[in-house]
Amino acid sequence: MKRLVVAAILIGLTALAAAGAWHWWQLRQSQLPDYVASGNGRIEAQEVQVAAKYGGRIEQILVQEGDLVTAGQVLAQMDISELQASFDKAGADAAQAENAVISAKALITQREAERAFAQQQYERAVSLAKSGNISREIVDQRRSVVDAARAALDGAKAQSDTSERAVDSAKAEMRRIQAQLDDSVLRAPINGRIQHRLAEPGEVLAAGGRVLTLLDLTDVYMTIFLPTDQVGRVRIGSSARIVLDAVPQYVIPASISFIAAEAQFTPKQVETKNEREKLMFRVKVQIDPALLKLNEEKVKTGLPGEAFVLLEADRPWPPSLEVKLPD
Repeated sequence: MKRLVVAAILIGLTALAAAGAWHWWQLRQSQLPDYVASGNGRIEAQEVQVAAKYGGRIEQILVQEGDLVTAGQVLAQMDISELQASFDKAGADAAQAENAVISAKALITQREAERAFAQQQYERAVSLAKSGNISREIVDQRRSVVDAARAALDGAKAQSDTSERAVDSAKAEMRRIQAQLDDSVLRAPINGRIQHRLAEPGEVLAAGGRVLTLLDLTDVYMTIFLPTDQVGRVRIGSSARIVLDAVPQYVIPASISFIAAEAQFTPKQVETKNEREKLMFRVKVQIDPALLKLNEEKVKTGLPGEAFVLLEADRPWPPSLEVKLPD
């Protein structure tokens, strides 16, 4: 019996608290001028997924959840033992091809000398044949030697070209593997905070496997929903304010950065003046990136609060919504 009484008291207190919160919210709404709209939401930040470009095993992760990181900072390292072996092989192939080029060039020099000598012998034979000192058959033989020497020289040049292409191919393979080695070092693409570690050292990931989630602390916002009669008076860039439940004494300046092109049914968690309001437009209230940059360590996502939007640009903000920031 006592337990039932206690339960009934708790339920009654909960109901009273909910009713009190609703009454407070309605009172606050009624105190707003008609040129100020509001909606509740939570602080969010743009998420950036840090993923492995190629499949492989994670060797190490150098950051923890909550760490602030800077663009270019190394966050994780994939295992590169196989890639390194492939890179070494490509390097050996390039060195072998370069030696082949040296040999081919030496052979070209030899073949050029042979062709030049054969050409001289042929020209001498032609001169001697004119004076009748040697037969025409010898001249033909000397011409055949010249032709053979030219063919050998062309072959040496072709072999040199082939060796040079082999060098280019091996070096291209080295560059390709080096690019994979570089991509095996996962770096922060932006300044931000580590939100989640999605994998751990030793895990094997497929190509594109996510390792970390990074929050962009320069792109922090609150999403609210406004009815048709209000959203029609809102523009991109309209002045806005955000008040967080955790620190209601502060008023954060913001602006409208996005307005949905189509209405949607009111999400269950959205409080409106009319509980039966059906169609609402999603609006993104963006905090000034310059302000965020000065307060990166203070930014926390998930905090509930309320956003206010100035529907008429030439009207002043109520005194209660003037900007007030912590020192």
